[in-house]
Amino acid sequence: MNEILTLSDVGKSFTMHLQGGVTLPVVDRVSFSVHAGECMVLAGPSGTGKSSILKMIFGSYRCDRGSIRLRHGNEAFDIAGAAPRQVLALRRSGIGYVSQFLRAVPRVPAIDIVAGPLENDGLSPEAARERAGAGLARLNLPERLWDLPPATFSGGEQQRVNIARGFLQDRPLLLLDEPTASLDAANRAVVIEMIREKKRGGTAIIAIVHDDDVRKAIADTVVDIQRFAKAA
Repeated sequence: MNEILTLSDVGKSFTMHLQGGVTLPVVDRVSFSVHAGECMVLAGPSGTGKSSILKMIFGSYRCDRGSIRLRHGNEAFDIAGAAPRQVLALRRSGIGYVSQFLRAVPRVPAIDIVAGPLENDGLSPEAARERAGAGLARLNLPERLWDLPPATFSGGEQQRVNIARGFLQDRPLLLLDEPTASLDAANRAVVIEMIREKKRGGTAIIAIVHDDDVRKAIADTVVDIQRFAKAA
């Protein structure tokens, strides 16, 4: 299989500037590779650095050391050393990300939140909304909610909007941070099948899931992040 992402000796600490410059260690010497069509699950108790690793891959956090190499097309990019503009460009075409919480512009209808990235990829507004509607319907979000802003939705409804937005784009790498945490059993099953479809299409996936049944259903590889714990 082709390697899509390789982390080599990645380390991260946080400096608490309002606490006298105290350094909070997170992870050290994180090294692994993810291949096309593979789902890797990051395991370990809360607070061991799983979400921090995803954010370093996405470029939201800078790592202190090491490299994060993403293969995109015929080129390889080191996210750890990339300029902010290059990170933004990689996000637009190389990395999908479903976070734990929906972050969207207030008062924008749910269907436009999902359709917007598809339009940015080149779809016409009509085609983007049609595809967005199909994604929301698959995730059992009632059509009466599509034209409403998600601010008043339940947590599970907001997460379904979040999932639809992240999954409908085609990216070589997809990052998932607890995508099924607020979903009922029926919608967890839908997301599991969507993950399997992404794998069959060649997408490399890195996921954080605490549900044992979901982990067993999607994981090709499990990496225990505790082994990268950084001593204080």
